Amino acid sequence: MAAREGMPKTGAQDATDRPGALRMERYQRERRFRRIVWPHALPPAVVAVAVVIDLVWPPFNTFPLLATVSVTAAPLYSLARTVTSGAVALPTGWLLSFRESGEVISRPNVVGFTTLVTLTVVAAFLNRMFAREREQLRTSRQVAEAVQRAMLPTVPERVRGLAMATRYQAAQVEALIGGDLYAVHDTSHGLRMVIGDVRGKGTQSATLVNTLLGVFHAAALQTPDLPSVVQAAEIQVQDLKAHEADAPYEDFVTVVFVEILPDRSAFRMANRGHPAPLLVHGGRVTTLEPKEPSLPLGLGDLAGPVVPVDRYDLPPGATLVLFTDGIIEARDRTGAFFDPVPPLTCPLPPDPGAVLDAMLTALFRHTDELDDDAAALAVTRLPDGQVEGTGAAVRP
Repeated sequence: MAAREGMPKTGAQDATDRPGALRMERYQRERRFRRIVWPHALPPAVVAVAVVIDLVWPPFNTFPLLATVSVTAAPLYSLARTVTSGAVALPTGWLLSFRESGEVISRPNVVGFTTLVTLTVVAAFLNRMFAREREQLRTSRQVAEAVQRAMLPTVPERVRGLAMATRYQAAQVEALIGGDLYAVHDTSHGLRMVIGDVRGKGTQSATLVNTLLGVFHAAALQTPDLPSVVQAAEIQVQDLKAHEADAPYEDFVTVVFVEILPDRSAFRMANRGHPAPLLVHGGRVTTLEPKEPSLPLGLGDLAGPVVPVDRYDLPPGATLVLFTDGIIEARDRTGAFFDPVPPLTCPLPPDPGAVLDAMLTALFRHTDELDDDAAALAVTRLPDGQVEGTGAAVRP
């Protein structure tokens, strides 16, 4: 049965079916909740500060401070709560003024009340503007993420004694279609996979993603050796750049091609400028750096025609983890990059979904939000003799 997983959901299978994914999503929600709670406490905090200042230093005029309450609430609250914030500031200002002067109505009070009412009305208009912009941005993000997910082919759950899982998370800082891609195809030459990241975002990157997925689909099924698959992709990217008038010379794609041998004992890998995959086995993590670095796709004309290919063993229970740079370029508050190795250096079940969940749960502990789209693909060699399903990847 074919299924595609995502962060948090994608395709036919819901990633939340896994306990690890549930914990990861719950942690993300709690992290987002903690991140938005303290700004919402700002308007009542301003009121409290005004009261304290007035009690400690009566000569101080607290009306200007109270006048900021509704304006502060405008980008944070709903319209009703924004108006309520202004309404709370009004009697607070009157009570503080009455405490000092003993006058119910005075000229300074009238001026202060007028200012509070005026700014509350202005805050209400600002609140509506902020709400419309937030809704437009939310819609744009949802559309961009939906389009991105729709471009990615379905990945089978199990093929030839191999289990697979994928995760995808759109960045929260932009509403543009990203350039992350992955695909898996079961061929007579072995299980062939690709994961990559197109430089840039928007429609141009989406075009390049679709082009690469198409050429990989054809080459993976028809080409007998992995270097020829890489060369076919390089030719297609170069041709696309040549026919795109606005395509800058620096456009490129970092990508990793993997070919798992039919007997599952080993795999070949060609890395074109992409973050090094990880091999997780027995509580140990091996970083699979290429022995000979290669330029990304689209820059192959600057190098020779030879495609370096590395070969690695794939023991039973081992999991190969591939990911885009949106994961390793995620920063914490100090600016430190995320390292996926430590969370995987522990006993983990031979299950690709559990491995990805462990890595991504640690990722969201490390950072508040992603600055770039993140995609991850993992494949585990199941123990010999385990019953398996079959299926081939299909294009959406």
